[in-house]
Amino acid sequence: MERPERTLGKIDVDRPSSARIYDYFLGGAHNFEVDRLAAEEIAKVHPAIGNAMRANRSYLRRAVNYLGHSGVEQFLDLGSGIPTVGNVHEIAQRANPAARVVYVDIEPIAVTHSNTILAGNDNAIAIRADLRDAEQVLSHPGATSLLDLSRPIGLILAGVLQYVPDADHPAAMIADYVARLAPGSHVAMSHPSMDELTSERVAGATAATGVYQRTDTPFHYRTKAEFEAFFASLELIEPGVVHMWDWRPELGADAEELDGQVTGFAGVGRKR
Repeated sequence: MERPERTLGKIDVDRPSSARIYDYFLGGAHNFEVDRLAAEEIAKVHPAIGNAMRANRSYLRRAVNYLGHSGVEQFLDLGSGIPTVGNVHEIAQRANPAARVVYVDIEPIAVTHSNTILAGNDNAIAIRADLRDAEQVLSHPGATSLLDLSRPIGLILAGVLQYVPDADHPAAMIADYVARLAPGSHVAMSHPSMDELTSERVAGATAATGVYQRTDTPFHYRTKAEFEAFFASLELIEPGVVHMWDWRPELGADAEELDGQVTGFAGVGRKR
């Protein structure tokens, strides 16, 4: 099968990028000075944000590990970001070397670096697309080259829904994807929240969102109840929607308790 073109458009290095800020907090090297300055500004007002991002990455590893060992062989990672250690394809293909993975991001540098890492891996590809448009994503040549929508898929929305404002109807967006997936598919999602934070930490978290306003993808916190509503059409897998570090910690030694420094919730749902 002929592989789709992997080249992408211009990378904007004059404006901070949420994906590159995330990369910086995870200790990556795929970021620019404008991103590092923004990240340092965020860290000054919200010192625990790096811990929150690492907790999200830890949840992602555990969720993919769970799905892979549950028989899921296809993965669609929306808003996948810039590659770092413990990517979805590494975890999934460790459980099953034939597992197929499609990464989706709107950030050119994320897709470019992903495809550099994936060179020679015929079962994984990164595509540039807007995750808010299920039709655009699922009909993309890169997606159709690897994914069989008649069979179950592991849909990943880890640490990305905070960049989808209410005006873009995230619940309807998720429902659109779910409607297009085969029964037996799973959806793994996580989301930052200000639930249970002290007033001081709420002030810091709120100030951090102001920095993200300068990126193409502003940041939105949601409550646990708002996040739980995203699973409305799905059957929740135990233990349900919990703190990110409490979602099946036995699946990864890097799960951690963060003592109220940050809150964020995660869960995995199954399409009946």
